[in-house]
Amino acid sequence: MAKFIRKVLIVGFGSIGKRHLSILRKYHPNIEITILTRSLEGKKNFEDNNLCFTTSLKVAIDLKPDAAIIANPSTKHLKISKSLCKHGIHLLIEKPIAAETNGVQSLINYCKLNSIILMTGYNFRFLPSLIEFRKLIRNQEIGNTLSVRAEVGQYLPNWRPDSDYRKNVSAQKKLGGGVILELSHEIDYLSWIFGPITWVKSHASKQSNLEIDVEDTVNIIFGCKKSKKYELTGSLCMDFIRHDTSRFCLAIGEKGSLLWNGISGEVKLFSQNSDNWTVIYKDNPQRDFTYLEEINHFFAAIENLEEPNNSVSDGLETLFIVDAIKRSSKIDTIVYI
Repeated sequence: MAKFIRKVLIVGFGSIGKRHLSILRKYHPNIEITILTRSLEGKKNFEDNNLCFTTSLKVAIDLKPDAAIIANPSTKHLKISKSLCKHGIHLLIEKPIAAETNGVQSLINYCKLNSIILMTGYNFRFLPSLIEFRKLIRNQEIGNTLSVRAEVGQYLPNWRPDSDYRKNVSAQKKLGGGVILELSHEIDYLSWIFGPITWVKSHASKQSNLEIDVEDTVNIIFGCKKSKKYELTGSLCMDFIRHDTSRFCLAIGEKGSLLWNGISGEVKLFSQNSDNWTVIYKDNPQRDFTYLEEINHFFAAIENLEEPNNSVSDGLETLFIVDAIKRSSKIDTIVYI
């Protein structure tokens, strides 16, 4: 539990902002919460004694929050983050850190100089099955990893069935939408597990008849530099179009294969002396588990003045990869990072 966090500001009140609010109210009920939003419409459904709404950034800052969760569209992350950090407010910025790389490093530099905790909201780093998968890879359960194949896909209108998908961030270029940015969890965890991605070759396109102005499909080949003599290569497919929701990562190694299934929470092993897959780990965390772990880690980083394990520097590296993927698709060649 948070010891010294008394006031938290949530910027943005879309689905992710509401989720953070729900978690804070349930698990940190004594924290005073302010919601900074464009519109006060619908606030009556959420009002209580420790919650207030405002459309004014000045009012939000004057309430002196200890920390802020930035959950508005990624195209607006940097502007609001720079305003808040100048008032000593620690920041958890939902993924992606921004819609583009320009200006991110200056935010990082300012926060480091002024001892402000800056964290990126890649909550998959707190998913037990993915943590176990990473540990097994790092402990060389299958020897050296020789190849990686990752995939994620879900039909966009089914993401948030209670809202019009065409009006959501994911569907709009001006708000930082598109499958590459929206599903950048995959890019983050691949770098986290297998090492920095050093080059990409990609093709991004709009394959469906969805009413969106962004790419809905991308296919990527990438390389991770492991040593002077050894380069790991892999592939990543991401889409908004498939009706059979999928999320997995297959690592092929010298001594067998490991498979992480992000839907079932299973990690499976196919060893070199086996003729079938064996489930070696399974979790079934509650839907909000990783977000709660993320928030608690953020609070602990603030209270101990320690860099979080998913820093904004990691988030910036992911953005560089995102830029490389987009550029590679545009010029149809390998792009080095």
